[in-house]
Amino acid sequence: MSLWAKPLLFLAAMVPLLLMVAALASNQLGPDPAQTLMHGTGEWAARLLIASLLVSPLRAIFGWNALLRLRRMLGLFAFAYASLHLLLFIGFYLGWSLGRVGEELLERPYITVGFLAWLIMLPLAATSNQAMQRWLKRNWQRLHRAVYMVAVLVSFHILWQARSDLGEALFYGLVFATLLIWRLIQFWKKQPFFRNFRLFDRS
Repeated sequence: MSLWAKPLLFLAAMVPLLLMVAALASNQLGPDPAQTLMHGTGEWAARLLIASLLVSPLRAIFGWNALLRLRRMLGLFAFAYASLHLLLFIGFYLGWSLGRVGEELLERPYITVGFLAWLIMLPLAATSNQAMQRWLKRNWQRLHRAVYMVAVLVSFHILWQARSDLGEALFYGLVFATLLIWRLIQFWKKQPFFRNFRLFDRS
């Protein structure tokens, strides 16, 4: 893979945020800038999460092993956008009130699952470096499988806050479900019981 791949990915992942900041500075975010920023950062967090989850299937199907070098950056940008999404919600809508945060978590299921998704992403982001990978050894891979739980929670977060237009929510749900099913199939194929079936016989 080209040495320019990571810098180009970094710039590409920064573009949506820079465009939102430019639109905010020029007063082009519509009548509710906070809502637009929240929606935009949340949407890009979901998109980048999908991109990071696509690395393994693309590697397995097409042999694009070089994509592994980009997966960590994709995951970290997904976490960064998710963190901005959360901060915008707490800041603009709750006025940095911890008491109101607790109330919203108890009263609104879509906020509860969204916050849980962010909480799970937090240790994944914190342990994404090579030093933590060496320290955790096999536990590192077990920990980072939790990203699929994040995908499930994000799907519910998007679906439960959708109102009349369910198209976008269903699209994200379908994509995340497909990626999760693919991962489950790969897991089952490694189990001794399923190795006896011709369906998984590569010989």
